[in-house]
Amino acid sequence: MNKIRFFIFIACLPLSCFAQVVFEARIDTLLLLIGEQRELTLDVTCGAKQKVKMPDFRPMQPINEQVEVVDLLGTDTTLLDDGKRMQVIQRYSITAWDSAFVLLPPFTVEVDGQPYQSKQLALKVMTIPVDTVHVDQFFPNKDIQRNPFSWDDWKPVIWFFVINQLLLIILLWLYTHWRENKPLIQIIRRKRKLPAHQVAMNEIERIKGERKWAEEDSKEYYTQLTDTLRNYIRERYGFNAMEMTSSEIIERLLQEQDETALAELRQLFTTADLVKFAKWTTMINENDANLVSAIDFINQTKIEVDPNTPEEEVIVPEEVKQIKARSLTMKIVMGVVTVVAVVAIVYAVYLTIDLIR
Repeated sequence: MNKIRFFIFIACLPLSCFAQVVFEARIDTLLLLIGEQRELTLDVTCGAKQKVKMPDFRPMQPINEQVEVVDLLGTDTTLLDDGKRMQVIQRYSITAWDSAFVLLPPFTVEVDGQPYQSKQLALKVMTIPVDTVHVDQFFPNKDIQRNPFSWDDWKPVIWFFVINQLLLIILLWLYTHWRENKPLIQIIRRKRKLPAHQVAMNEIERIKGERKWAEEDSKEYYTQLTDTLRNYIRERYGFNAMEMTSSEIIERLLQEQDETALAELRQLFTTADLVKFAKWTTMINENDANLVSAIDFINQTKIEVDPNTPEEEVIVPEEVKQIKARSLTMKIVMGVVTVVAVVAIVYAVYLTIDLIR
């Protein structure tokens, strides 16, 4: 029976070792100046499946009359022995405000509801030594001193200013290039061209409104009247009547019109030639009759234009299209460069102000 009991004890010994709870409390140093902080560590080792409840100290909570908790520094959990055991470490920052030799009470943790206590800890709190004998060795507070100049601090600012200057140079170059390659041809949609007969009638109305020519200067009157007819004939029939004599115009028109329709026009050109080259003097009624003859000729030969005819599209040359496309691209690039330059200069100014403060 003794042997059986011995073997059972040996078999249960590892299990009891693994189930053993070890709780330790420690401070990183036993000496403390008033107001200084020290680290308090609570270390628990137990089974991996056991539940551990650590002391719940809060900031500014006193441990005893002299010592209080400043802050919870954190909790670490580590598995040991291939996951069979567990180590829980909880750290606190503590301080004291009175010089004394302090005994900290035992700390208590609960493992599976069973309490375990640590040993008492001792802490010696000391005052700051003050030399009250050599009073002359005390000095007043010093003024705030500026940090020494460091190129490493100013490198980002300098680089941003350099980058900004390069961007401004690029922007200036782009603007100059854009101005030099700016399209000089403005594409304007032209209004519908007036018919030849309407242009001629408008000019005749203007001539008729200035009757002083017929009274005082017959030569100027007939010059403008025949020029108006020559322009109309050029637009209407397609030959250059401005460079032809009156007889050549009549002969050319005979191919298009009968002689009866051209009789009055022939008389008008003959009178005009006499006035311009032979200093012929005409009467007022003769001038009016020739004006009416010009109007009749225009009305008989005019070609009416359909008012619903769509306006002709203006053909934009391919070269102009390319110039406008390049101009738009350069505008976009200049806009992007401008935004980047502004951001760079703002950030550089921000860094400068931050360093000067």
